[in-house]
Amino acid sequence: MLMGSSCLIRLLLGAAFLLAGISALPGADTVEFKIGYLRLVQPRTTISLVEMPAPNDGLAGAELAVTDNNTTGRFLNQHFSLEDVKLTPADDVAAAVGGLADRGISLLIVDLPADAVLRAADAARARGLLVFNAGALDDRLREVDCRANVVHTAPTRSMLADGLAQYLVWKQWRRWVLIVGSHEPDKLYAEALRRSAQRFGAKIVQEKVFEDTGGSRRSDTGVVQVQRQIPVFTQQLPDYDVLVAADESEVFAGYLPYRTWNPRPVAGSAGLVPTSWNASNDQWGATQMQDRFMRQFARPMTALDMQAWTAARMIGESAVHVRSTDAKATLDFFKSPEFALAAFKGQKLTLRDWNLQLRQPILLTDGRTIVSVSPQEGFLHQFSELDTLGFDRSESKCKLN
Repeated sequence: MLMGSSCLIRLLLGAAFLLAGISALPGADTVEFKIGYLRLVQPRTTISLVEMPAPNDGLAGAELAVTDNNTTGRFLNQHFSLEDVKLTPADDVAAAVGGLADRGISLLIVDLPADAVLRAADAARARGLLVFNAGALDDRLREVDCRANVVHTAPTRSMLADGLAQYLVWKQWRRWVLIVGSHEPDKLYAEALRRSAQRFGAKIVQEKVFEDTGGSRRSDTGVVQVQRQIPVFTQQLPDYDVLVAADESEVFAGYLPYRTWNPRPVAGSAGLVPTSWNASNDQWGATQMQDRFMRQFARPMTALDMQAWTAARMIGESAVHVRSTDAKATLDFFKSPEFALAAFKGQKLTLRDWNLQLRQPILLTDGRTIVSVSPQEGFLHQFSELDTLGFDRSESKCKLN
């Protein structure tokens, strides 16, 4: 009788693990999943003091995901660890990647500018590493400069612009004034916004350039000066519905809301902002995610944190199914129909197999609440409505090899 009970317990436990897709192997060797995190550390100034990035911006999200991975990993004899490598602009990215490979790392998350991502990707390919781009928004990394060993968890500028444009068009705010900063990232964002306007039937009735003349973003442009300058800058514009700002460099956009000559909404880099994540998101179980992050790091979760969390969680998801640190096997799983990631955004995220960009909804936020989520109702697609955001398969110039 005792023997029968013992066998029954073993059978029930085995069935439970099988039903959960988990088969623990007591006594088996633990599989180590070593993840590298490569990031550029340099000073950054923002208009708002409350939006100054934390020293662990991005890294904290990856650390939370590693904790999540290890919760499941205990049942699978798997252990996940994260090695943080900080770079300055003068450091050799390829050498840093080589050092990580020498330490047994085959999965690498990067938060680097576009050119540095390409250097990291090429060095990683030579050593058999799979790279996750968690920071760079540049469309060219998924198009003419795409790499077959780089998965992108950061959205593209075109995805962000399309998410915003869909909402503005849905609101019938079709007449835009576009104000563009004078730095290269601003111009790239403006290019994406022009494409989105044409794609969804909006019209840019005028463009203006806001030149960055240097100086402090705060002390040299006090409240009194800004209150006088911005209305003059936005005076004598043609009739428009919304003012759209392309200011990734954080020079002027934050000064636009409530200061324009005409009483019009502001969107883009200020006002209504498209993003992959915002701390105000409280839907689809996001509150528990935000609470866990706040308890561990004593600050709100940023878009970069979420993009890094997503990359590390993708690694954890592949570990459950592939049970291997092999980069090729991991990537093959991501490209398969079996892969989908729950990420507190109302839809499961999947990978575009033609350019390795993660499909994801775009949140539209005013900084205090989530105003809407794109894709918007009525923007249809034959495969996935998420593919109405950014470059679709038929538009892509990416040739993976």
